[in-house]
Amino acid sequence: MTRRALVTGACSGLGAAAVDRLRADGLKVITLDRVDAADLQVDVTDDVAMREAIAAAGPFDVLVTSAGIVGPNAPLIDTDDAGWRRVWEVNVLGTVSALRAVAPGMIERGWGRIVTIASMAGKDGNPGLSAYSATKAAVIATTKAFGKELATTGVLVNAIAPAVIDTPMNATTSPEVLERITNLIPMKRVGRADEVAELISWLASERVSFSTGAVYDISGGRATY
Repeated sequence: MTRRALVTGACSGLGAAAVDRLRADGLKVITLDRVDAADLQVDVTDDVAMREAIAAAGPFDVLVTSAGIVGPNAPLIDTDDAGWRRVWEVNVLGTVSALRAVAPGMIERGWGRIVTIASMAGKDGNPGLSAYSATKAAVIATTKAFGKELATTGVLVNAIAPAVIDTPMNATTSPEVLERITNLIPMKRVGRADEVAELISWLASERVSFSTGAVYDISGGRATY
């Protein structure tokens, strides 16, 4: 049986790398993004559209929630509510929307693999990226909670927390912030999207069987806990 995967935020960066790697593993991958190139052209913040599109395209055995934005690049006191709301809607509510739409079918069939994309910022907090850091911390906590809720269902839910990865998302990160967080990496380089995709591949497979509600760092040594 060919496993079917859904990848959100699938047309660039980590999402695109995940699509390529999962297809190389033999999965049938459906892409979801706002751009024309996606199989499902949906804004992850539109919960109704997400549910309808996923129901029509499903069922899915694997879900990778890669849609995300950086949000305000500024000290917290210089940010506003609108900036916080937008990054929260995409990074957190967009993730939750995908989970709610896909997980019930996995539970019913007794097998599934869910991989959420968090960030080292969600563990350490990156100065100048307070909203982004907060949303990625929320993704981590959501993953931990959901993994425990589904622990006996056959559906495993794990998160990945990358450090700085060479993706288009960083084009919207200020050079000063980018330099600061890159210098925190002991390997003295940024990661590659294909390196993260290898970890996604494992977490999306039958090779992982006794891990759920966990956070996997891929940080070039930056992670401290």
